Amino acid sequence: MEIMTAMPDVISNPETVKAQDKAWRLIVWNDPVNLMNYVSYVFQSYFGFTRERADQLMLQVHNDGFCVVRSGSREAIESDVHAMHGFGLQATMTQEA
Repeated sequence: MEIMTAMPDVISNPETVKAQDKAWRLIVWNDPVNLMNYVSYVFQSYFGFTRERADQLMLQVHNDGFCVVRSGSREAIESDVHAMHGFGLQATMTQEA
């Protein structure tokens, strides 16, 4: 009978560990379809931002072409991207540098 020994833990590459620890960003992009007040409404209703904060972010989207709305875990930001698509907004995610 052969005795199986546990394999030693694999030591991860330090760069990989650092990359896994970095937060993800939700980016909302400007588009020619949605009105500014609708984008502000989405930010208020979905994220719970105050009207003032939602308007700040909406103006950044409008003026700069995009805005980082929030950051967090990959799973949370993926969920936010899908939610923004559900509202008809263009959104993507990227990992922080």
